[in-house]
Amino acid sequence: MTVTSAPTIQRNGLLARLHGRAGRGWLVVPTIAFLLAVLILPLILIGFYSVNLMTNLIGVPTEFSLRYWEDFLPPGSNPFWDRFQTSMVITLLVSVAAVIAAYPIAYYLSFVARRRRYTLLLLILAPFFTSYLLRVIAWKVILANNGVINSALWQLGLRDHGDGVTWLIYSWFSVALVLFYTWVPFVALPIYVVLENMDTRLLEAAQDLGAGRLKTFLRVTLPLSLPGVIAAFVFVLIPTTGEFIAPLLVGGPQSYMFGNTIQGFFSDSPNWNYGAVLAVWLIAIVLVLVLLFGRFLSTDLRESKAPA
Repeated sequence: MTVTSAPTIQRNGLLARLHGRAGRGWLVVPTIAFLLAVLILPLILIGFYSVNLMTNLIGVPTEFSLRYWEDFLPPGSNPFWDRFQTSMVITLLVSVAAVIAAYPIAYYLSFVARRRRYTLLLLILAPFFTSYLLRVIAWKVILANNGVINSALWQLGLRDHGDGVTWLIYSWFSVALVLFYTWVPFVALPIYVVLENMDTRLLEAAQDLGAGRLKTFLRVTLPLSLPGVIAAFVFVLIPTTGEFIAPLLVGGPQSYMFGNTIQGFFSDSPNWNYGAVLAVWLIAIVLVLVLLFGRFLSTDLRESKAPA
């Protein structure tokens, strides 16, 4: 009878585990191939279009060129660069406003609602059960010149019949309002998670040391909830930079955002090369934002709660 030594048994076990892991590793190949096909390959194609290595125009020669980039980027007066700056201002305003509005909601759910918090949270998330497109169309009906708000003003005698508030629709106000409404419920979630997992003993200690509610909030609650606040801000900022549905339906030509410009180059205009430049630029901006705020997005929100 052959006796196998302990080191040999350990080595055989290690080889078996490595072989099992190598075998299971092939299971991710279809997923990786799918991601490469639907995510990476389109980005590569857009990059080729942006430097004129590819074109959708028949008979136009293709060669490496940065002329579209030189035309878009400053210095110089370019309407598309101006549109980008305006869109970023609107995006920042919407992001800040959404976070400010969502914080009291998250605070109420965490410290006041108690047993009703999950019911209220479900009601807050209820709009997400409806299509985003339908919600934007509903706002278009509300804000239209003969819509709900103007009709109410006419019925109440606050304005002459037929004389509607024109800036309610097809303006930067309507675009910002719809985007604000869209993101507030979503923004409340990361802030709520941070507040919910906060160690309440810190708040009790601050009150025992003589701090009032306002001082406790400013010196304890708010600083500890900043990771959730910043994460919520980024969650609004990044998708809003490329928004084009809301401006298309409630904004009008004078209130189009940068995403509408990109969409126009790939649908209404045959110049895919210039549209690719704008798309690559927007992708680069999003990547920079992710790198700047990445540590807040990767923060484990449960770490703020000490073990009992």
